[in-house]
Amino acid sequence: MNKTAIRLVAVAAVAGLGIAGCSSKKSTATPAASSTPAAASSAPAAATTSAPAAASSAPAAASSAPAAAAGGSVGVILPDTQSSTRWETADRPALTKAFADAGIKADIQNALGDKAKFQSIAQGMIQEKVNVLIITDIDPSTSIQVEQEAGAAGIKVIDYDRLVLGGSAAYYASYDGVQVGVEQGQCLADALKSKPNAQVIFIDGSPTDNNATLFGQGAHSILDKAPIKKVSEQAIPGWDNAQAGKTFTQLLTANNNKVDGVYVMNDGMAQSVITVLKAQGLAGKIPVTGQDATKEGLTSILEGDQTCTIYKDAAQEANAAAKLAVAIIKGTDPGTTQTSHDPKGNRDVPSILLKPELITKANVGDPIKSGAVPYADVCTGAVVALCTAAGITAP
Repeated sequence: MNKTAIRLVAVAAVAGLGIAGCSSKKSTATPAASSTPAAASSAPAAATTSAPAAASSAPAAASSAPAAAAGGSVGVILPDTQSSTRWETADRPALTKAFADAGIKADIQNALGDKAKFQSIAQGMIQEKVNVLIITDIDPSTSIQVEQEAGAAGIKVIDYDRLVLGGSAAYYASYDGVQVGVEQGQCLADALKSKPNAQVIFIDGSPTDNNATLFGQGAHSILDKAPIKKVSEQAIPGWDNAQAGKTFTQLLTANNNKVDGVYVMNDGMAQSVITVLKAQGLAGKIPVTGQDATKEGLTSILEGDQTCTIYKDAAQEANAAAKLAVAIIKGTDPGTTQTSHDPKGNRDVPSILLKPELITKANVGDPIKSGAVPYADVCTGAVVALCTAAGITAP
């Protein structure tokens, strides 16, 4: 082959590499469909977490976006809009900013609780040859298949917020799930101290979500030792808020409308529980837990209908995912010191596990003051006076 031919071959090869680096545009999310109930006993074996003593606080490196521009692209699949408003109101903007700050092109889409849509989005991102695929699990078998397809294409996966049991993700970025449950359980136990043998109903999250299993482990580690009586416990598939209300109604009716406290795993379901309690004239008299520090949850705490929620700053979680993506793209070690055990896959997944914050009436303004929840979303109408009394002022 002469020198001219060699030069032409080299140019063609470089051009081919440039085409392979392209990524796709973002899509707009719409509401998801609801799910049907299943028994809490069907919850999968939990992934356990292990970390050094320092793991109880958020890793410093994960609290801010990576400084150096990484280049490359990521595909992100969020789970739905039904289980919690956080995915679109908190996680999407936080992820968008984190990857922009890191110099990474991000295609962020929402599966809307649809397994087929989840798989279709993933296959599109794999075909577009993103450097990293980041997913929040909505169905373990679907996620396992997606991670296998990504691996076959040479694309590494990061599990975001929910660990896929039996999966093959390279990393996991989330909050410490067991600690979330511990905080919730302690909140409820403290609220029921003056009521020995208090009757408690448990409304758990989806039985296929490993996070729900971890939250339950943490909560039971506290409440099983407290002087309470568990009336009943039910898992809610897909974290379906409407189904949570129906299920709670059934459990409350079966116990002759007697309840002293309700352990609820997130704010969306807590709103449904509070609606039922209001109909029975019990709202504000019965402690109710939650999670995600949504605007609805914060408002309910200010109004006295919800006792506590859990604040998991989406910016920290997004920055943790961005840190891991940068390491994958650059081929460097992210320096993770924590792992999450996957019992189904019998492996320990390198992880960044952040510390959740318990929110009560005493510090209800924290998510608002940090900018995670806009002041105007909570402090409107009659709630303005409650915000002022709690020391929350307009920016």
